[in-house]
Parts: sequence; structure tokens; C-alpha cells
Amino acid sequence: MTAKATVLIVGNGPDADWHPLEPAKAQIAGILGEEFILESSLDYDEFARLDPAQHPVCISYTDCWRVDLTPAQIAGLISYTVRGGSLLVIHNGISLHRSFEVLQMMGAKFTGHPPYQTLQYYGVAEGHPLLTGVEDFTLDEEPYMFEFDPFTKKTVFLEYAFEGNRYPAGWEHAYGLGKIIYLQPGHHAPSFEPEAYRRLVRNSVRWAAGQSVD
Repeated sequence: MTAKATVLIVGNGPDADWHPLEPAKAQIAGILGEEFILESSLDYDEFARLDPAQHPVCISYTDCWRVDLTPAQIAGLISYTVRGGSLLVIHNGISLHRSFEVLQMMGAKFTGHPPYQTLQYYGVAEGHPLLTGVEDFTLDEEPYMFEFDPFTKKTVFLEYAFEGNRYPAGWEHAYGLGKIIYLQPGHHAPSFEPEAYRRLVRNSVRWAAGQSVD
């Protein structure tokens, strides 16, 4: 019997500015079910200790908009991904971009968002494994906007519509031996309720862990 892969999710406690970890963690635990072992931590020093052999997938749900990572935490994250660990960044987890090294690794930085509202999401990379079984969906969400790093080759697989234009809502790329995946939805627990998005999160963890997506 194949051992279950262990996924680590890192975020903030109830004193988070906007996005405490626990509601998102509960939703993700429900999405993954018994397929994976989900561990969680409020200690950013876990980034300095990351080991792909122990946690093949790390989920960032950090709310660190005003806190800088330490050099050890930055080095740990980059080393983890280069050595084959996969980083799944959900919504506010992109706050790690305060470190320019991690910004380059993630491929983009957050630039702001219009008010929370109903958004329509579209899969835009036909045949991409992350979109297996994922239909277009509607969700009340914060329309995060980004500035892409022009030096990082990315595949955008999800977009949302806003005021007649389309904006990136999900992308992936390789970094060293590992993978980076970003998913824009995730403001609070209801963000994880649409079945299409639950499937996308599950696909992302499976793909990041090197498992088949079906």
C-alpha cells in the first residue's frame, strides 16, 4: 500500500489582518479528504526547515503583508522548491512577495484589488491537467491583480472577467526540480465551496505531489 503524501499548510492565527488560516484549512482538509495527510503551522520558521521528502507539497496561505521573511525562511523556501518540493500559493499566500527572491520564484506580485464582488472564472489552458474535470464557475471573491515577472515563463490556466477584460487567476511554472502553482480564489471559507474550485484545488495538490490527475 502506497503511503499517503503529507501536505503542509502555513498561515496566520486568528489575529491575522484579513485571512486567518483556520477557515481555509478546514475547507482544504475537506477537499483533500483521506487522500493526503494535511499538517498546518502558524510558524513561518517551517519554511526554513522544509524538506521535499517529508512534505512534497507546501501550501502558502500566509497573511504577511507587513512582515518580512527572515533570510533563513527565504533560503529554506527557495531550496525546498529547487530540490523538488512544490509550492501551492492560495490567494493571500502571495503576500510572500515582500521578499524579492520569493517574488521571482512565484513569478508575480500582488498590486491591489477592486472591491469584493461576483466574478466569473474561466479555464484558459485547454488540456492542462489542472483543469481536468473543472468547469467554468462563478464566485464572490476579491479580484486580485498582479504584475508578472517578465523573466519567469508561466502557464496561465485560469482567468477571471472584470469590467470587460480578463485577468490571470491561476498560473503554474517549474522552478528548479519543483513546481509553483498559484490560485487566486481563497478570501474566506465560502471561496472554497463551489465544486469546480474544490476540484481545482484537489487537482493542484495531486499534480504538485507528482500524482495523476483524473
